[in-house]
Amino acid sequence: MDRRGTTRRTFMAGAAAVTGAGALGAAPPEAATGAAPGAAPAGQDRAASVAVLGGGVAGLTAAHELAERGFRVTVYERRALGGKARSMDVPGSARGGRRPLPAEHGFRFIPGIYHNLPDTMRRIPFPGNPNGVFDNLVAPREMMFARTGREDLRFPIPWPGHRPEPLTLDEIRRALTALLDTAVHLPLHETAYFVNRALVFLTSCDERRDEVWERTPWWEFTRAARMSEDYQRILAVGITRNIVATKAEEASTRTVGTLGEAFVFNALGRGADGPPDRILNAPTNEAWIDPWVAHLRSLGVEFRIGWTLREMAYGEGRITAALVDDPGGVRHEVTADHYVSALPVEHARRTWGPALRAADPQLVRCDRLRTDWMTGIQFYLTERPPLVRGHVNCIDSPWSLTAIAQAHHWAGRDFAADYGDGVVVDCLSVDVSEWDRPGILYGRTAKQCTREQVAREVWAQLKAALNDTGHPALKDSALHSWFLDPGVDGLGTPHPTNEDELLIHPVGTFHLRPQAATRVPNFFLAGDYVSVDIDLATMEGANAAARQAVNALLDRIGSDAPRCTVRPLFRAPEIEALRQHDRFRYRMGLPNALDLG
Repeated sequence: MDRRGTTRRTFMAGAAAVTGAGALGAAPPEAATGAAPGAAPAGQDRAASVAVLGGGVAGLTAAHELAERGFRVTVYERRALGGKARSMDVPGSARGGRRPLPAEHGFRFIPGIYHNLPDTMRRIPFPGNPNGVFDNLVAPREMMFARTGREDLRFPIPWPGHRPEPLTLDEIRRALTALLDTAVHLPLHETAYFVNRALVFLTSCDERRDEVWERTPWWEFTRAARMSEDYQRILAVGITRNIVATKAEEASTRTVGTLGEAFVFNALGRGADGPPDRILNAPTNEAWIDPWVAHLRSLGVEFRIGWTLREMAYGEGRITAALVDDPGGVRHEVTADHYVSALPVEHARRTWGPALRAADPQLVRCDRLRTDWMTGIQFYLTERPPLVRGHVNCIDSPWSLTAIAQAHHWAGRDFAADYGDGVVVDCLSVDVSEWDRPGILYGRTAKQCTREQVAREVWAQLKAALNDTGHPALKDSALHSWFLDPGVDGLGTPHPTNEDELLIHPVGTFHLRPQAATRVPNFFLAGDYVSVDIDLATMEGANAAARQAVNALLDRIGSDAPRCTVRPLFRAPEIEALRQHDRFRYRMGLPNALDLG
């Protein structure tokens, strides 16, 4: 739902409150009316104040929704707005009036199964775009599974208005060879079995999904241990890496199956916001984050950058203050009517003291949520690589690499003219998902390598996957430079660290996720670890969780402001009768009717 229709009265209330905010951006409640904290709903004489702790996608979404409803909002962010979604500059890379080379924690991926995040993007103005920054999304035309020592699997992504890439005779030959090669190495009975498992999950009721498949690893559900290597690499390992960025041996079948189901329906055009694969047409901050921040400032949101949350102070049944260090290391007690914790779970749970944890047991459960490393590295090239125009999954790479060459998709931009020193023409952005498996160059894990060794190892694995068909895609002579996420530190030492880990989804994770509303009346949770329908650590999950947090706050204070729309994943109505039948069988202790074991 488009919230740009917020009333002038509501907006003016928020704007007036912002102009009178104290040095910390949230005046003590008693300074205005003497009312109890949180007692006044938005739009009355004194707009309620909210401290949003964390400036990633969850925090910015919460600020957006709250500001549109007349709250006076201050966002506290320790490092940079946008969090893991932001892009950043490569230090010292700009020459001749150009912008620095663009870097990022990992490439952006906004599939058509997302609905909540695109709704927010449509409400962020961007010059010349009738649908705001949403119009900065473009759809790659194809994707590829790059097989090391084997023919690659290249898939077009058809969509209304889609123009397929022209194929040469040699490309057709390679595509047919890849198809036959896969058919030979994937026996018919294995294909049939996997299709059956997919149908079992598709027709499983929610109870079976939540109680059985949530505790069943995808590797076990698909019986991968009994199957061929190709089955394991493509249908077990490849799917979990693409969908949930975790190990097939650990990943919850509920999570993998739910997202796989959504992607299948997306590809069929059912319940989709757009094409199955969408990316931004420029560096993330240019195309999205910077316009978002500017829009939030226009709504009266204030930002405190470089402020680090240390603890949520708790007493007398509520949050009394957020203890925050300013950029100079000076401790402040930030007071507000309400507090939204929008930090990643590994950072948020450090700020919950014993008394706060005792007040709400779901906070304690968050200690059992697990994170792992998934970090980006960018290679800057002086020649555009002849790669597929879309994402590449190097399915046999020890470090589970996925990548995309970005300049193809940044229409209207001349990469060499806009960025760097005028020599670089493309950025190959790579995600490294496996940091604990030995590589092919040094025989070490990524964590055991130095930063330089990580770069050389990733480059070697990319070449092994992409240069093995007689058509070298990557040339050493075209490699200009590289940039590894600065959040990674101490590589090659006994204790490497990563500031930006990713929530993973081993079995049982679904039951550990907290709700956005806590038992503490003025404390709410927003982040990709909060329980939402998508059940995956994604920007969509962070956005949906923030919307739920705002709705919980509105409910808590009895506000009559419109609630945020929270769209669930699409459910095909044709399947509901089969799920109802499975619910009856599940309650009778019977397996799914299609389950052959």
